Amino acid sequence: MLDHVSIGVSGIARSKRFYDAALGALGYRCLSEDETTLGYGKDAVAFWLGAVATPVPADSGSNLHFCFVAPSRQSVDAFHAAAVGQGGSDNGGPGLRESYGPNYYAAFVVDPDGYRLEAYCARPTAG
Repeated sequence: MLDHVSIGVSGIARSKRFYDAALGALGYRCLSEDETTLGYGKDAVAFWLGAVATPVPADSGSNLHFCFVAPSRQSVDAFHAAAVGQGGSDNGGPGLRESYGPNYYAAFVVDPDGYRLEAYCARPTAG
């Protein structure tokens, strides 16, 4: 349904460090970069970041978040550790969310601009 999503960030360099680490743990990388934009994906850009003076204000009650597919439960763990290690905030550590489904393994963080992010793996084992 969606081809890509774009968000505004307050600092491209800070965002690059954060997203290179967090999304890199999931097998995604920066495929496009210039002074004001970054584009992340696996084979094509699906997540764009653009430098803006005023990013959308963080609102934990909005239910807005971005969920990234993870290839394994270990990569969900790595995503969470990398995101927190690069200035993100914990918003729910890695683990099963059985109320979402029997194999819903996810972790939740907030990026340095206040965007809520999730990494999710549906695989039934720790692999």
